[in-house]
Amino acid sequence: MQNNNLSLRKRIFIAMIFLVVIASVLIAAITIYQYNEQAEDYHLKRLERKEEAIKSAISYELNREINYPLQTKYLPVILDEKLNEISDIHNLDINIYDLQGILLRSSHGRFADETVNVDLSQNILNKLSKNPDHRLVIPKTSAESKHFKSSYSYIIDSKFKPIGIIGVPYLQDNTFQDKELKEFLVRLSFVYLIILFIAIALAYFLSKYITKSIEFIADSMRKTVLDKTNKKIHIEDASIEILDLVNSYNNMIDQLEDSAVKLAQIERKQAWREMARQVAHEIKNPLTPMRLTVQSFEQKFDPTDPKIKQKLHDFSQSLIQQIDTMSSIASTFSNFAKMPSHKKEELNIVKEVKLALDIFHEDFIKYEPEKSEITAQFDKVQLTRVVTNLVTNAIQSLKNQENPKINIKVLDKDSHLTLEVEDNGIGISEEDAPKIFEPKFTTKSSGMGLGLAMVKNIVEAYNGNISFQSKAGDGTIFTVTLPKN
Repeated sequence: MQNNNLSLRKRIFIAMIFLVVIASVLIAAITIYQYNEQAEDYHLKRLERKEEAIKSAISYELNREINYPLQTKYLPVILDEKLNEISDIHNLDINIYDLQGILLRSSHGRFADETVNVDLSQNILNKLSKNPDHRLVIPKTSAESKHFKSSYSYIIDSKFKPIGIIGVPYLQDNTFQDKELKEFLVRLSFVYLIILFIAIALAYFLSKYITKSIEFIADSMRKTVLDKTNKKIHIEDASIEILDLVNSYNNMIDQLEDSAVKLAQIERKQAWREMARQVAHEIKNPLTPMRLTVQSFEQKFDPTDPKIKQKLHDFSQSLIQQIDTMSSIASTFSNFAKMPSHKKEELNIVKEVKLALDIFHEDFIKYEPEKSEITAQFDKVQLTRVVTNLVTNAIQSLKNQENPKINIKVLDKDSHLTLEVEDNGIGISEEDAPKIFEPKFTTKSSGMGLGLAMVKNIVEAYNGNISFQSKAGDGTIFTVTLPKN
């Protein structure tokens, strides 16, 4: 499974770059927001100043000597010529309404579609009347999608009585400010680009510095093994967190060494126990057939038999072969090494298998070699152990079988030979099959369960292979394949 987790170094690097980018974006956003706030405040104050100046000019016109009474209906006549003049001076349109919001007079309109011949809504009149300073500013948008504000306030007479409403539409021209903002953002982008490159370099070296100690500790942990002396870690000028990690690792090394000593003692004891079991099992295998052979020879011994010398020779060879096997086991045990070191000598496998089978006297054992002579490089003692173990297991599987059969074959296969041991015994269950070559596994009530495990070790030591085919209740075929050289 692929691991997609990022390393700590990459996370630190990415985090620092991310913080710089986020900071630059936030500052740019705050700058734009602040600019818009300042521009909005500037235009509101400018509109207020313009409106006050316009109202002062209109108030002056209304308070000088005129031929009309100062009433709402006469406002268009009184301000007829002066309204356009005041509008030109302040460069703003001026609309005059009566107290019901009906348009009475307008200067030559710059926003004709929105301001000329447009009466005030009742909503605007209500808001204006409820406003404490009797002044109302409403944002609007022209047909050309230009943003402007309209300011409304009362026109009062000398007795501070409202006689009309003045409306001043004000266009927010931000062309100059937008240009300045754009130039500022461009300069800011260059500055943050430089900062970004500096941050990348700083993040790289900083992350490398931070993770250097961690990588060193991780490398030391990877090299930590149980059966060897491990070095403690010493890091100078490290942070408190790294020092805590180093101290924990060093404490673990001390505990590991103590555990290794205890484990080694346990393993040595276990090894001796295992070796004793193996030796007992291997010695027991030849002793039983040797005893039976001696008893059989004693019962059938006839000094007058003309073949007595040949029989005595075969009997002696069989005993000597088993004695050699036990001697080899005893030597191995005394040296505390693995079971007898294998050696290679040219053998007639057909003949050696026959000698190994001579210790068995069961009538149902049939030996069927393909040829009278098949030579191979092998160890005589080890070959005997393989044959006796396989045949002994086959005999034990035939318990309570009415028609027991064991067939042993030696087959010549060009560059290798095959030894087959077939029986019609109880077979091997599917549950036991995966464990059949494991040490100390046995399905019998007696025995150490080491026979097949040692056979497998012997065969594999000679670059061979052992396998089996079995079905519970139908018998088993063990097949040993060995190279000839």
